[in-house]
Amino acid sequence: MSSEEKQLTLNLKVWRQKDGKDKGQMVDYTLEGVSTDSSFLEMMDQLNEKLVVENQDPVAFDHDCREGICGMCSLMINGQAHGPESETTTCQLHMRKFNDGDTVVIEPWRARAFPVVKDLMVDRSAFDEIIMAGGYVNVNTGNAQDANEILVPKEDADLAMDAAACIGCAACVASCKNASAMLFVSAKISQLALLPQGKLESDKRAQAMVEKMDELGFGNCTNEAECEASCPKGIDISNIARMNREYFKSAVVSKS
Repeated sequence: MSSEEKQLTLNLKVWRQKDGKDKGQMVDYTLEGVSTDSSFLEMMDQLNEKLVVENQDPVAFDHDCREGICGMCSLMINGQAHGPESETTTCQLHMRKFNDGDTVVIEPWRARAFPVVKDLMVDRSAFDEIIMAGGYVNVNTGNAQDANEILVPKEDADLAMDAAACIGCAACVASCKNASAMLFVSAKISQLALLPQGKLESDKRAQAMVEKMDELGFGNCTNEAECEASCPKGIDISNIARMNREYFKSAVVSKS
């Protein structure tokens, strides 16, 4: 044990739900010997090891890379998407943010468009449907182009890269009182709208993606910025304004 490492005893309140038809409920667990050096998902692994030894069903939760890249670790922790650390995914959250004896409430994302699969796992395929509706570019493949063949202003390139940082974790949806997906959708629209490679589909992309978002049951944006505050990648809500401009432009083009 390192000189700064401590052992915590936590009171966990975990949402347990067998499947999408089950009503579900909060279940209390006491977990001892949690290292402050461990990550939140490692703490969940420790809980599951304890449950398996006790012949209980382990808690189902999403995870993959555990490096803050894939966006799978979607947990609501004490009412905050990804927990108390700003611009941090659940997998990068460490237990040193908690104190001995703390009660930690762990829930899945709550949104009609993200039905619960089991326990803390939700079906986020609605995001895939939005991307399929228009979040792509058509290009002729072949030899790689020279780096300077397509000139992009640095400001546009920087903004596009900032938008492309979105990992589709859906913390924005989970944090919004309306379960709006506008921050996610606007980021995916912005990263293409700002670049020359994205101009080919620009007359229809925003309209198609926004209409699919509405069809899937996501709510509207009321500009309270919960999405920006909870985003682990710091996606700016200025992207929503750009999405609206792109939407109106594509709507005009479609009617002309």
